[in-house]
Amino acid sequence: MPSFDVVSDFDAQEARNAVDQANREVNQRFDFKGTGSVFEFDDPAVMLKSQSDFQLRQMADILHQKLTKRGIDIACIDAGEPEITGSEARQQLILRRGIDSDLARKLVKLVKGSKLKVQAAIQGDKLRVSGKKRDDLQAAIRLLKEFETDLPLQYENFRD
Repeated sequence: MPSFDVVSDFDAQEARNAVDQANREVNQRFDFKGTGSVFEFDDPAVMLKSQSDFQLRQMADILHQKLTKRGIDIACIDAGEPEITGSEARQQLILRRGIDSDLARKLVKLVKGSKLKVQAAIQGDKLRVSGKKRDDLQAAIRLLKEFETDLPLQYENFRD
């Protein structure tokens, strides 16, 4: 029976490489000299440290550019509130992966309500959609792509 999986994931090595590139750029830029600005990658989170809120925003923009160039959708970033103390500003960015149960239930409800001849089942942090015809599965992918979510979705393991 043909099927495919709906997941929300990213390549952790590419994320690590993007953080390393962002660190190199911050170390080379004149406006960050002597500020001690640094990115710390601790999968799945990235900690931004600098001296001011303004520099944190610039660092976040640099990181977004590097992640985008590496093929990671920045919609998976969940930015925490900046913590500003006297001499240091910090912000944690969490790179989300996996489909949470609320979103998975919404997607299952959407697929079942579409009257397509496919079945959707939640399997951990991914969603498996199966059906008898390849055309029905492709229609389900189109339907899911049109649905607005705050997470980037990928469609993989399409089996005939």
